[in-house]
Amino acid sequence: MPSADYDQDTTDQNSPLRIKARGRAVLANPTTNRGTAFTLAERAVLGLKGLMPTGVTTLENQTVRTYEQFRRGSTPLAKYLHLAQLRDRNEVLFYNLLTSHLEEMLPIVYTPTIGEAIERFSHEYNRPRGVFLSIDDPEGIEQSLLNYGLGEDEVDLIVVTDSEGILGIGDQGIGGIQIAIGKASVYTAAAGIHPRRIIPVVLDVGTDNLGLLNNELYIGVQHARVRGERYDDFVDRFVSTASRLFPKAMIHWEDFGAGNAHRLLTRYRDDYCTFNDDIQGTAAVVLAAILAAVNVTGIDLHDHRIVVFGAGSAGIGIANLIKDTMLRTGREETEEEARSRFWAIGINGLYVDDQDELLSFQRDWARHRDEIADWTVDDPSQIDLLEVVREVKPTMLLGTSTKGGAFTEEVVREMARHTPRPIIFPLSNPTSHAEATPADVLEWTDGQALIATGSPFASVDHKGIRHRIAQSNNALIFPGLGLGVAACGATHVTEGMIAAAANALAGLVNAYRPGAPLLPMMNDLRMVSATVALAVAKAAVEEGVASVSFDDPIQQVYSRMWRPKYPVIEAI
Repeated sequence: MPSADYDQDTTDQNSPLRIKARGRAVLANPTTNRGTAFTLAERAVLGLKGLMPTGVTTLENQTVRTYEQFRRGSTPLAKYLHLAQLRDRNEVLFYNLLTSHLEEMLPIVYTPTIGEAIERFSHEYNRPRGVFLSIDDPEGIEQSLLNYGLGEDEVDLIVVTDSEGILGIGDQGIGGIQIAIGKASVYTAAAGIHPRRIIPVVLDVGTDNLGLLNNELYIGVQHARVRGERYDDFVDRFVSTASRLFPKAMIHWEDFGAGNAHRLLTRYRDDYCTFNDDIQGTAAVVLAAILAAVNVTGIDLHDHRIVVFGAGSAGIGIANLIKDTMLRTGREETEEEARSRFWAIGINGLYVDDQDELLSFQRDWARHRDEIADWTVDDPSQIDLLEVVREVKPTMLLGTSTKGGAFTEEVVREMARHTPRPIIFPLSNPTSHAEATPADVLEWTDGQALIATGSPFASVDHKGIRHRIAQSNNALIFPGLGLGVAACGATHVTEGMIAAAANALAGLVNAYRPGAPLLPMMNDLRMVSATVALAVAKAAVEEGVASVSFDDPIQQVYSRMWRPKYPVIEAI
């Protein structure tokens, strides 16, 4: 990342950091600052003598000190703000702390705490990070991206949001930049993508959040969210400009609203290297858990009956990937036959083909009215979850609805009556929005349910067996996918690459032991990410979308994984 003050080759983890700046300018830059870890010789040559305490500290001791400070945070938001300030002060120390305590800190820098940080963005605003693009200044997109200071070969990832569908809290306007920054931090901590090879971006297209618009401290554009042709033109200008300036970068779409997420992915996926984590990342990690659960049940994936409750962007994304997996595994069946194993439920009940309110990406998953003509229901125009479970007798129940407690005791017990090992995934975030708790599901199924959740839950003891609850966290997939794309120079992200990521993740667990989790736990994400990256890159090569020779796969993936350590300094 060339700069007037420093220079370093971010593709080589052993590259020296060449520093031109002197004195307090060195300490003010999180890339060049290492605080008390500067040696006496480095202090002398960089003009730092007398600007810090005399003692020289190791990175390890700095990490111990900052961890103690982190632990003193009285609330999750206070801990988040402490980490954000550390990142703005000393980048290497921040990432060494984060990678050393990743399982503990992931809920702070990512979900669920990131949601509160986003809501408080205009109140807690401190140091700008990322790129802010305003729909009122589309001509400024190119200059804004160039001002970030990176060259065309220096960007692996662009994480972008328009903030309409932030987690479970909806439209958050310009505060959505925090989710892009959080994702960038996880890419680095979990997969070793160099922190200066990622650009977080927010598309500030306005907000329909009246609380923000009426808040004098709000620092986004002051008007309602722009939609329609003007929105599309703005997004198109961003995509074409970003891809021209940074041709090797994957564009990662994050937290777009349901009306745009599928539409934009479909629009750009064939022409650009692009990936939607809410659709494809969620689908991949859920598919991995499903594959592990299916192996335990002994029932072939093709023979499962699957209910998707809350079939929006994430739910339909999951259904699509399961469907594509069915089609790839050798059975002679059409897409229509594969879809016949799914029942999708939305805000107005079971999707039926005569419902006008269905979006285009949902319509393919609607049942024909004559298929359900003989069902016993209270209201044929709005068939609820319990009625679907009674009629379908599903073996798999996936919740992406954000309706806390929707998987009631009656629903779960009804499902368990018809299948000995029900697969039940309450996937909604945060915890309060989960469709059921693992403890309840295990109680209502006499410990037989196979469970993965979207939020972290503690282990559950049931009749002498400790059940470790798999968290279907996208951090198990997206960092490794981004690393794999970068390692092989993929020009597109294909469904085959997504499926390869899911299969690699599923292969890391042994779910046959009673109480074993269906997914790897979150304490070894770097190994998980490397495994996923290797599978993704190999799939890219097989599908002809890799742009570099991939003849030493393990080394090529490993060598791209930056590790937080202080590089050798060359004063220039």
